[in-house]
Amino acid sequence: MVILGLVFVAVGVLAILSATFVSEGNAELLGMDLSALAIFLVGVAAGACVICGLSILKWGTKRGLASRREQKELRELHAKLERVEGERHGEHPTSEG
Repeated sequence: MVILGLVFVAVGVLAILSATFVSEGNAELLGMDLSALAIFLVGVAAGACVICGLSILKWGTKRGLASRREQKELRELHAKLERVEGERHGEHPTSEG
């Protein structure tokens, strides 16, 4: 998810930069001639891509952190369980009498 977010951000930034450096009414973007309306729509789409990419990036990062936190807790619980089981098996009372 993080990679997909970064791709969206990069595409949006590329589109914004290419539209920013054009000062005429017509522009060329990726080999296509665009009118003023098309330039505006490309800007809107680029902004949407940046926002969407940042949202996906944030969500993916939160999800990854939560997953690592859960794995850490599970490892700690497993180690505690192993220790308790080891103590239980080592402390059997002997029946001598």
